[in-house]
Amino acid sequence: MADFRALKSVSEAVINMLHINYDSNDFNNNLEFKVFTSKDFTANTITNGVSLFPYRIYVDGSRRTPPGRIDEDGRVLQSGLPVDLHFLVTVWGQDASLQNTLAGWVMRTLEDNPILNSTILNSNNPGVFNHDETVQICLAELRTEDLFRIWDVLGVNIYQLSIPYVARVIDIDSIQTTYVEEGELVQERNLKYFRV
Repeated sequence: MADFRALKSVSEAVINMLHINYDSNDFNNNLEFKVFTSKDFTANTITNGVSLFPYRIYVDGSRRTPPGRIDEDGRVLQSGLPVDLHFLVTVWGQDASLQNTLAGWVMRTLEDNPILNSTILNSNNPGVFNHDETVQICLAELRTEDLFRIWDVLGVNIYQLSIPYVARVIDIDSIQTTYVEEGELVQERNLKYFRV
């Protein structure tokens, strides 16, 4: 299971994967690839390129909570936290032709590379994911009304073509043990009996 930096690593891994697959000759433009916060939308920091904006995190309810792993000292850690990271991929271009081309390319590239392995996931943040971990990237359903509501909250006057995605299942590991060390006080009780 991954540590608490997992969400950051997944966002950066998706952007890195897009950047690695990008060939400037396909677009006749130099493109930028960035992970965005809400402030980046109003600053309009990309002229031509792709941004990834994480907007929602849900606990993954489709599978059982993973058991805690055993740490180097042989202690069993508390159960993992399986989450899904929802994000918008927004394409930026000075004209509609570039935006549409970018949207098609992003969708095709993510469809061709739906599983991020630990090598990709750890590319910017080594050691976050174990060697056998993967994360699946797939298209998400987002109603048009909800999409426009996100843009309203961002405070951007002009809508940019965006595609909703979800990264499944990111298991965030605990650093707390499930049992008490030998000799450690668990709970102290003082019982008093009262006569009625």
